[in-house]
Amino acid sequence: MSEWIGVSEFVAVAEKGSFTAASLQLGISTAQVSRQVKQLEERLATKLFYRTTRKVTVTEAGQIYYQHCRQVLDGLDAAEQALTHLQSVPRGKLKITAPTNYGESIIAPLLNDFIAKYPDLELQYHLTNQIVDLIESGFDLAIRLGKLEDSSMMAKRLAPRRQFVCASKAYITAHGVPHALSELSHHNCLKGTLDYWRFQENGRERNIKVSGNISCNSGLTLLDAALKGLGLVQLPDYYVETHLEGGQLVACLENYQHFDEAVWVLYPHNRQLSPKVKMLVEYLTERLA
Repeated sequence: MSEWIGVSEFVAVAEKGSFTAASLQLGISTAQVSRQVKQLEERLATKLFYRTTRKVTVTEAGQIYYQHCRQVLDGLDAAEQALTHLQSVPRGKLKITAPTNYGESIIAPLLNDFIAKYPDLELQYHLTNQIVDLIESGFDLAIRLGKLEDSSMMAKRLAPRRQFVCASKAYITAHGVPHALSELSHHNCLKGTLDYWRFQENGRERNIKVSGNISCNSGLTLLDAALKGLGLVQLPDYYVETHLEGGQLVACLENYQHFDEAVWVLYPHNRQLSPKVKMLVEYLTERLA
């Protein structure tokens, strides 16, 4: 149908902001993308983009047309997903991002089990502590930790997440156990990327500024320092639970633990979950719970 010529190319350019990036996404040449969009503009008798040597910007008319085209393409995706749902075995590509250490130690083994169960799936798994744009980067879903910031994404709570303040027995013997938040100023606190720790006191969140002679963006590095008696540390449960159970670390200030944290899965709000993504979310929810 001639009405569809150039629509996919137009949407790709509008979302990527570049004819070259759109061609890479669609797997066709830049010249072909440009030609199809030009034919679409001629058929509509409307300019959809402002073009310069440096930048491609969607016109006002292009913005209106994009919103309608996006809904149509989403509808086509939903129709294809409905057909996929008829298949008993999920197949196709899944692109997922997760925080580095948690993703490597907790999520990756679960994903490997999932792929072993459904080998027709193709998994692209990207580990990073940076907050990536799911739509721009083409991710189906993201695993996020802690307290969520306001987002245009849909979020589902997968599991609770607890933060522990703890230290080795050697450190406790030498420096004592802190019993109140005010006592943290008298201790060497091993810091992450922030200079404060999060607590809950009388039902309210409190951020307590801490100081110490080690700061690092690696939880494993801070854990090692704590195990060697170098100071107090605040780390999520998955870093310290085995060491607490084994007695290598001692938990402190448990009455002030912050409970408003969790492990989350995020996905774009304007996309109906495909069966394969829905199955993965259900699988992770069951296993992490």
